[in-house]
Amino acid sequence: MIRFRLLELIADYQYKHGRKLTFDELAESTNIHRATLSKIANQRNAQTRTENIDRLCKFFKCQVGDLMEYVEEDQS
Repeated sequence: MIRFRLLELIADYQYKHGRKLTFDELAESTNIHRATLSKIANQRNAQTRTENIDRLCKFFKCQVGDLMEYVEEDQS
């Protein structure tokens, strides 16, 4: 399963810049709908377009592996 690390990137951004980053501000800066950002951040197995991944990587100045990671699912 792919796990998005958006909340971690937001926390890192806030620490580095010394101010809060809201979903509204991120949505405006990336041109990604706020609801889409919320799904990426909070839903297991969230799906999104590669264009959104590209925009988030550009905003956070990060690599794709910083934004998302592969996590094995339990086979139980």
